[in-house]
Amino acid sequence: MAASDETGALFPIFILATIALPLVPYTILKLFRPASKKTRSIHCDCSDCFRSGKYRKSISSQTSNFLTCHNLMIIMLWFFMGILVFYIKNMSREIQVFEPFGILGLVPGASDSQIKKAYRRLSIQYHPDKNPDPDAHKYFVEYISKAYQALTDPISRENFEKYGHPDGRQGFQIGIALPQFLLNNNGESGGILLLSIVGVVILLPLVMAVVYLARSSKYTGNYVKRETLVTYFQSMKLSLSLRKVVDIFIEAEEYKSLPVRRTDEDPIQKLFTIVRNELSLDQKNGKQEEAKFWKQHPAVIKTALLLQAHLTREKTVLTPDLQCDLNFVLQLAPRLLEELMKMALIPRNAMGHGWLRPATGVIELSQCIVQAVRLSARRVSSTDGIASFLQLPHFSEAVAEKLARKVGFQELQGMSLKERLELLSEVAGFSAAEIQDVEKVLGLMPCPTVEVTCETEGEECIQEGDIVTVQAWVTLKRANGANGLIKAVPHAPSYPFHKEENFWLLLADANAKNVWFSQKVNFMDEAAAVIAASQAVREKMEVLGAAGDETGAAVIEAVDRVRSGSRVIMGKFLAPAEGNYNLTCYLLCDSWIGCDKTTSLKVKVSKRSRSMTRRGQVMEEEPIPEDLSEDGEEIEEEKGEDYESEYSEDEDEKPNTSKKNFVKGPAVGKGREDKKKGWSNKGPARKKGR
Repeated sequence: MAASDETGALFPIFILATIALPLVPYTILKLFRPASKKTRSIHCDCSDCFRSGKYRKSISSQTSNFLTCHNLMIIMLWFFMGILVFYIKNMSREIQVFEPFGILGLVPGASDSQIKKAYRRLSIQYHPDKNPDPDAHKYFVEYISKAYQALTDPISRENFEKYGHPDGRQGFQIGIALPQFLLNNNGESGGILLLSIVGVVILLPLVMAVVYLARSSKYTGNYVKRETLVTYFQSMKLSLSLRKVVDIFIEAEEYKSLPVRRTDEDPIQKLFTIVRNELSLDQKNGKQEEAKFWKQHPAVIKTALLLQAHLTREKTVLTPDLQCDLNFVLQLAPRLLEELMKMALIPRNAMGHGWLRPATGVIELSQCIVQAVRLSARRVSSTDGIASFLQLPHFSEAVAEKLARKVGFQELQGMSLKERLELLSEVAGFSAAEIQDVEKVLGLMPCPTVEVTCETEGEECIQEGDIVTVQAWVTLKRANGANGLIKAVPHAPSYPFHKEENFWLLLADANAKNVWFSQKVNFMDEAAAVIAASQAVREKMEVLGAAGDETGAAVIEAVDRVRSGSRVIMGKFLAPAEGNYNLTCYLLCDSWIGCDKTTSLKVKVSKRSRSMTRRGQVMEEEPIPEDLSEDGEEIEEEKGEDYESEYSEDEDEKPNTSKKNFVKGPAVGKGREDKKKGWSNKGPARKKGR
C-alpha cells in the first residue's frame, strides 16, 4: 500500500515539476515571439499615424501592454516556483540520512579503537553534562549514541555493511508525494488516489467537453455567433450593391448587444442629420424611408450611424460612451466581414459556384472601413478615383477631387519621384514634409502580380465533368523594397486597431457573376508556404511522370519563389458544360483601395467523348475539316455582357492571350490554329466510322 511522504520532501518537488513542465517552454516561446515579430513586421511612420498613437511606444503604453492579466499570472507562477526551490533547498539540508561513519567523522571500515576515540571526542562536545544546549543533547541522543551503538555491536555493524541499515534488510515501501493531512489516520492514500483518478481521467475531460460543446454550439471557430451566420446567409443575394452589403453587415447579433442609453438620443439625432446622405435611403420617399429606418432594432440603428460616422470621419459629435461603442463595432468588423465573405462564396448552384458581386462588395466595405473612406466616394462619377486618393495622408476631399481631374491613382503611383513632387506641390499645394508622408505611404502599398493556370492533371485537355486544378502564383512587391514575406500593417490612422492586410483570390465568370474558385491568401507564414509549395510541385511532377532530378529542380525553384515574396495557391473545381469561358482572376486586398489585381484567363471545355485522346492512350484518328467543330458547326467565341463593377477590366488593360493565360483544349482538327479567336486546338480527331 502506498503511504504518505513522512519527511514532506516529495510533495513540494512534485508541485515544482508540475508547474515547471508547461511554464518553462511557454515562457521561452513568449519571449522569442516578440523578437521574431519585430524583425518581420513593418508599419507606416507618417505624421498622421504618429499622431494616432497606434504605434507609439511610450513608457505608459509599454507598461500597460506588459502588465496584463496573462503576464501577471506568469510572473506569479515564476515567483511561486522560486519559493518552492528555496524551500526544497533548505529542507534538504535539514534532512540527514543515517550514516554512522559520517556522523562520527570516520571513514568506512574504521577500527574499534578509532570508533571509541571519535565517540569520546564527540561526547565531550555534545554530552548533556558538558553542553547544556538542548539541541546538542538532542543531536547526541538521536545521532551520536545510535551511530556508536550501530558500529560497536557486531550484528548491527554487519547488517549495516551488508544492507545499509543497522536493523538488517528493510521491507519495500512506496511513498506518494502527498502530505500527511491529505491522507487518512493510518497514513494510507487509497481514497485520495481513487478520487484523483476519477477527477483527472473522468470529471476533468467531461467538464472540458461540456464547456467546448456549449461554446461551439453558439460560436464558430472565428468567434462569431452562429445566429449571425444564419442572418448573413439568408440575406445574401446574387446582385448586391455596396450599400446593401452594409445593411446586411450591421445585422450581426454581436452588434445587437450594444447598449442603448437615453443620453445617446441627442448625439444620435445630430449624427443622423450629418450622415443621412450616406445611408441607403430612397431620396424620392424621404419621410417613409426615414420612418422605416427608425423602426429597426435600436442597436442596429446605432451601429449604422456609428459606422457612417467612422466612414465620413465625422466624430466630433460622439460622446465618450459613443466612441467606446464605435471602437467595439470596429474591433469586431474584420471577423464579421470574413464570415460575410464566406457566406457570399458558399456554393449556391449544382456546380458549386459562389456569387461574385456580394464578394467584391464585402471587400469594398472592408477597404472603406480600414481606410475610413465614405461609400459614395467609390461611385463612378466625374471624380472617379477619389476613394483611392483619400487613403493617402493630408488628402482632403477637395484636394483629392482637384488631383483626380489631372491624373488617376495608378498614374500617380507610376510617376517618377521628381514628377510626383512637382504635381503634389503645384496642384495639391503640399509642403516638403507632407510630400514625404505621401511617399512613405505609396512605398508601403503592395503591388501584386498573379500567374494562374487551369488544367486537368495528367491529361491534355479539359472535358466537361473533369476535376480541374487551379494553380496561381501570387507575388507582392513594394516600392520601399519590402517583399511579400514582410508583415505589413497598412496606413490607417483613423482605424484604432492593428489590422494586417489580407488578400482573396477569386477565379470568376464575370458574365455569369459566379465564383468558380476562391481562397484566402496568407503572406505571413513563410515556413508553411514553403512546405505547401514543395508538396504541390511534387504532386504535379509525379502526375506528369517526371524524373527525380526534374522534380528536385522544380521544388528548389518553387522554394526560391516563395522566399522572394510569392505564394502558390492550389485548388480544384468541377469543369462546367462544353464551351469557351472568359474567366477573370481577382486578387483583392481587404485593407488598401486601388491595390487590386485582375487577370484574364480563357478556358476551353470540350464535350465528354470516349474518342478524346488521353495521356498514354493511342486511338485511331480521322481528321475533321478545320472550319467545323465536332458537331459540324463553326466555332464562335462567346460574348457575354460587360460586368459593370469597380473590378471590371478596361479594354486597354486586357493582356494578350498567352500560354499562361488560357488552357489548351482538345482539337477539332489536326494542326488547326484559329488566329482570329486566339484558341489553340491541337488535339485528337474522331474515331473512324463514328
